[in-house]
Amino acid sequence: MNEGPLTVRGASFAMTMIVAMAGLPATGKSALACCLADELPAIVLDKDIVRAALFPPSEIEFSLRQDDFCMGVMMSVAKYILGRDRAKHVILDGRTFSRRYQLEDWRRLADELSVSFAVIECTCADQTAKRRLTRDIAQGRHVATNRTYEMYLAVKAQFEPIPAPKLVVDTDQDLERCVSLALQYLRDRG
Repeated sequence: MNEGPLTVRGASFAMTMIVAMAGLPATGKSALACCLADELPAIVLDKDIVRAALFPPSEIEFSLRQDDFCMGVMMSVAKYILGRDRAKHVILDGRTFSRRYQLEDWRRLADELSVSFAVIECTCADQTAKRRLTRDIAQGRHVATNRTYEMYLAVKAQFEPIPAPKLVVDTDQDLERCVSLALQYLRDRG
């Protein structure tokens, strides 16, 4: 168990954190999550990777029910990791967190585990998301094969605003700038 504060890029973290990467598909959540994991002693739990590991291709639905099931598995993994190693943070990726209950479940878990909870909402221009999605499809770069611009627009139309406290990061900015903003926010939260 960690006895003192964690220090990253001069930032001191007094408390272990669960960090939810929120936002529409292709807004840069995964790229930012991976960079943060490199900077922090953190692990990334990605819903899309969990789903691909749990279900054979013929059973993958991309449904809300299956998403919630995968998040339940991720909660069990987060509990296990944070119960064993308070020197690590857990970063949640692969979900838009477009419904309020999806964040509340994780806030409750953070309270139960006596760890801090932070939300980083990634945004970008629609054209940037479209370009990223088109590239990912053409190159087969993402495990979730349902990620299209049409799906992006459908999720956007039903997206519930994410309440504060949160950090909104425009990922049209330089990635290094996004990482610095996120680390500063996490230091202030933790």
